Amino acid sequence: MHFTCAARTDIGIVRSGNEDNYLMLADRGIFIVADGMGGHAAGEVASEMAVRITSHKIGSLRGLTDEQAGERVSEAIRSANDAIFERTLAEHDKRGMGTTATVLVLMPRRYLIGQVGDSRAYLLRKGEFQQLTKDHSYVQEQVDAGLLTPEQARVHPYSNVITRCVGASMDVVPDIYFGTLEAGDVLLLASDGLTGMLEDEQLIRILSADGGPQHWVDRMVTEANRRGGLDNITAIVIRIDSVDSTTGEHPAAAASASSS
Repeated sequence: MHFTCAARTDIGIVRSGNEDNYLMLADRGIFIVADGMGGHAAGEVASEMAVRITSHKIGSLRGLTDEQAGERVSEAIRSANDAIFERTLAEHDKRGMGTTATVLVLMPRRYLIGQVGDSRAYLLRKGEFQQLTKDHSYVQEQVDAGLLTPEQARVHPYSNVITRCVGASMDVVPDIYFGTLEAGDVLLLASDGLTGMLEDEQLIRILSADGGPQHWVDRMVTEANRRGGLDNITAIVIRIDSVDSTTGEHPAAAASASSS
């Protein structure tokens, strides 16, 4: 598989620090977005630990069945949860910290996602835009129960309250998703600092424009800031250029980043 990818994180307009982290290991096809919480420094620590520990524990999925690969990713996220939770017990100033984790792994002609929290993964295919993950959030539960519409959920005062995160308790249960990939697919991983500021139609317009992943990422961050930049903004974009081989490739070196 051949793909092109780019990522960016931005402090936004309002916040004094950046608690988001991302990791992009193009040579291994591993991409992670994590949105920390618990106050400046603590949230940043939680999200950094999540991307570092999870990616290390995933290792390589080559030769594994879907069930084994899903369990590997789930266990990797749980390992990050254990380490973060232990640190909250050991360090007084880290109590209450946690993080979201949206983990994407590219496999031959397929993707695997591990999900905790309300960062998101999307797929744009032939003009159709699909949210691949479901938020672990109060408003999502209300939508599922038929008490809120998706439109009401976006502007609800509790829209940022999550019901599951990495590091807040002794254990966490990630959601695992699989799907197929086609040439021309565009995958987006994003923290809610992006998805809370831009509607789906705006994301589709940017991801359908000329320019490629780096241009799209820059456009999304700029637009989110232009609309208020109320939170830290992080986005990873992967464009699937072909699926005719089993090796993921990227013209640039692997990259990871934390706060900017």
